Amino acid sequence: MSKRSRRALAFLLFPAGVSSAAAALAASASTPPTAKLPAGMRQVTSVEGITEYRLDNGLRVLLFPDPSKQTATVNITYLVGSRHEGYGESGMAHLLEHMVFKGTPKHPNIPQELTAHGARPNGTTWFDRTNYFETFAATDENLDWALDLEADRMVNSYIAKKDLDSEFSVVRNEFEVGENSPQEVLTDRMMSTAYLWHNYGKSTIGSREDIERVPIENLQAFYHKWYQPDNAMLVVAGKFDDARTLQRIAATFGKLERPKRALPNTWTVEPPQDGERTVTLRRVGDLQVAGALYHVPAGSHADYAAVDLLTYILGDTPSGMLYKSLVETKKASSVFGFSFALRDPTALIVGAQVRAENSLDETRDILLRTVADAAAASPSEDAVRRARDSRLKNWETTMRNSERAAIALSGWAAMGDWRLMFVHRDRLEKVTPADVHRVAQAYLKPENSTVGLFLPAKESVRVQVPARPDVASFVEAYKGREAMAQGEEFDPSPAAVEARIQRIALAPGIKLVLLPKKTRGATVSASMTFHLGDEASLQGRGTDAELAGSMLMRGTKTKTRQQIRDAADQLKAQIGVNGNATAALVSIETIRDNFAGALTLATEALTTPAFPEAEFELLRQETLAGLEDSKNDPRQKAFTTLQKHLNPWPPADPRYANTSEEKMQLVQAAKLDGARSFWQDFYGASAAEIVVVGDFDPASVKAQIEQSFANWKSAKPFTRLANTYQDRPVARVTVETPDKESAVFAAGQRVRMRDDDPDYPAMVLGNFMTGGGFLNSRLAARLRQKEGLSYGVNSSFNASSFDQDGSFGSFAIYAPQNSDKLVAAYGEEITRILQSGFTADEIAAAKKGWLQGRTVSRSTDRELARMLGSREYSGRKLLWDEAFEKSVDALSGDQILAAMRKHLDEAKISFVQAGDWAKAKGAGTGVTSRSPQ
Repeated sequence: MSKRSRRALAFLLFPAGVSSAAAALAASASTPPTAKLPAGMRQVTSVEGITEYRLDNGLRVLLFPDPSKQTATVNITYLVGSRHEGYGESGMAHLLEHMVFKGTPKHPNIPQELTAHGARPNGTTWFDRTNYFETFAATDENLDWALDLEADRMVNSYIAKKDLDSEFSVVRNEFEVGENSPQEVLTDRMMSTAYLWHNYGKSTIGSREDIERVPIENLQAFYHKWYQPDNAMLVVAGKFDDARTLQRIAATFGKLERPKRALPNTWTVEPPQDGERTVTLRRVGDLQVAGALYHVPAGSHADYAAVDLLTYILGDTPSGMLYKSLVETKKASSVFGFSFALRDPTALIVGAQVRAENSLDETRDILLRTVADAAAASPSEDAVRRARDSRLKNWETTMRNSERAAIALSGWAAMGDWRLMFVHRDRLEKVTPADVHRVAQAYLKPENSTVGLFLPAKESVRVQVPARPDVASFVEAYKGREAMAQGEEFDPSPAAVEARIQRIALAPGIKLVLLPKKTRGATVSASMTFHLGDEASLQGRGTDAELAGSMLMRGTKTKTRQQIRDAADQLKAQIGVNGNATAALVSIETIRDNFAGALTLATEALTTPAFPEAEFELLRQETLAGLEDSKNDPRQKAFTTLQKHLNPWPPADPRYANTSEEKMQLVQAAKLDGARSFWQDFYGASAAEIVVVGDFDPASVKAQIEQSFANWKSAKPFTRLANTYQDRPVARVTVETPDKESAVFAAGQRVRMRDDDPDYPAMVLGNFMTGGGFLNSRLAARLRQKEGLSYGVNSSFNASSFDQDGSFGSFAIYAPQNSDKLVAAYGEEITRILQSGFTADEIAAAKKGWLQGRTVSRSTDRELARMLGSREYSGRKLLWDEAFEKSVDALSGDQILAAMRKHLDEAKISFVQAGDWAKAKGAGTGVTSRSPQ
């Protein structure tokens, strides 16, 4: 469900994160005239294809049609978050988010329903709002179910004491996961120090003590007060019939009564800060962090657009001022900068990660001087243009994807009105260097900062941050621009997709797959894989390969790293070019008019990298810093230990699982010539799959790819790395990770199977019911829903298309003191499955959900492109998927049970537990360790 990190949810709010805008829709979208609207509903406004309606009970409804997307998304936002919590109630909004998944009398098992409908769901909590969303295959049945579910749990959720008794420990486990990150905890401490009175100073996940002690009566009262139609906004996006959907919304949500209570207002205003504040965090770890926080205006304020660009100018990699002053001078390994777009005056945060061998004090001083420099001088036109291009590219990228945009609307609504997303775009386009300089002068003052050291001053300077503006005054008449063009209706069934595919063989060894179709915003997605080397030639080259792949976007023979970044932003393209020991990988997402330019840029990065020495050294330092940070990470420790046991490759083999310490030694010894020579020796297009999906001209794309790669031959031949099944002995191992509040359980067993084995369909569906789906698997139902032992638990099953070497795996996070309980419950559930199998109802629901999930994947162009590339590599067409899905749909319970009994054995499943066992033993739990036999 929701993430603990203050920063992790920023993508729902504003472009400074992953992206922040919602999508607009085509002008041709059908909107029923007001006279034909259902009773109790009126149309309010329409902006760039998004139309708002209002029910008499106060519910806001946004319709967001996108027929090119063969999925629909339902997102409901409640304007309540941690800002609304009272004394002793910190974390209540987030805890309630979990509780609303526990069911209603009409929908008693919500996780099961979500899984059965193949939905991709989640819920998130933030300072100003909580939201719930699910994306599913676009059918009337699915949409009716989702609307009925959200309307019902708005007012009829159980919020029962028995559920709280188990779920509070799950939330506590989620809290503990966040406690493992020094940078995340430091951000929390900076916020709590910067905000003395306002609730923005409290982490949304709350205090551990409040989570454990909140009375059920308080939680129920909080739910009944805020979870009401007059405090909510419903968004329906994707493919649906407008008129029918409005009728269903009226039938489900319209019947809910408008509450008689008046919603309370939050009136706390954080006073101007009257001097520098400091905070020091001391915890076990290897990577140092320095940061600085500044109070800035609310996300709806006119100044915030300039603050947004200022954040980029300070914190971007590699163009940012902090990167230049700290990373390029090797004082820090990486830098960051972000700002929270919130309803009330908010915060801009910058910082740096520093390796243990460097001076944290020196880094802090340089960081503060760099911030002061930003306030002292106006940024260049190029710097502001670069920041604006990046932000607007992210805006448009989200706008072209109705699923992402439907979710992003939550943050804008919480700031005052959903139309702010368009207002912010308009404001970004008008920001000048003078505007950025003005806000930097106004807010980047030492007296307005929270940093890692207190420095006394002779006089006090107080920064008065403007109050939240009256949003209604400037959005009421807002009309926006012409809506974005819509795409065609697309049938994602394997046969229909296969019928439209063009396959072309190109020199020197390219399998080209083209799937042209009209898409929303004329979007194009491309996925390219260039296979490298063989088992003999790749021995001892793993580190060189990874560093070579990471250098591809850091400079070409004609462009610097920054120029590559700028060119991608100007093309409004998401471009990824990287590589590992066995393949070079390219991904592109842009629009039709810019695809040729984006392909040219990606090709240049792939085929003519310059390997600049300065960038290589920066990469080494960044990599070493990341490895230092992961040395005591429970997840990394658990999975590496398990992989070493299950897949005992020799250290020189590229498949060997290096520990962080081993990898650090390799990176420290790595040379630029090694990375460069790997590219020279292995890179080429002699064995490649290139897939393009979306709105493009096939002839032009074919000609460009042919021209780009026809003469780019691999110096060394490619032969796939083959895997041979080994019957590994069981191992039960514990690994110590000091001062980590959360532990990790990783389990696995190798399975002799290929994906054309008759038992493969049964194993896939059996695993889906064991640990797949959304909180509805056997493991999730037991370890999370029933006993509250784990915030996150799942299982996986994979089998190769080439070798008889498959694997079953499981994963869980939990509190170390619950180790014995978790291991016992896990073993009991696996044994129960292998003894009794699954019920007919479980199997029917799992088939339905699994099959719809496959449809959703094929409806997403990026996923479809990767899928087509994978099928091309294995010599298959999508008709294989059609046959495979039919095999799964025809399975009986006896077939599933027989296959799982044949290939799995609880007594043969190896597992590793990583956590702070010294502390856990002090708390009274027993932890045992058994080495491999």
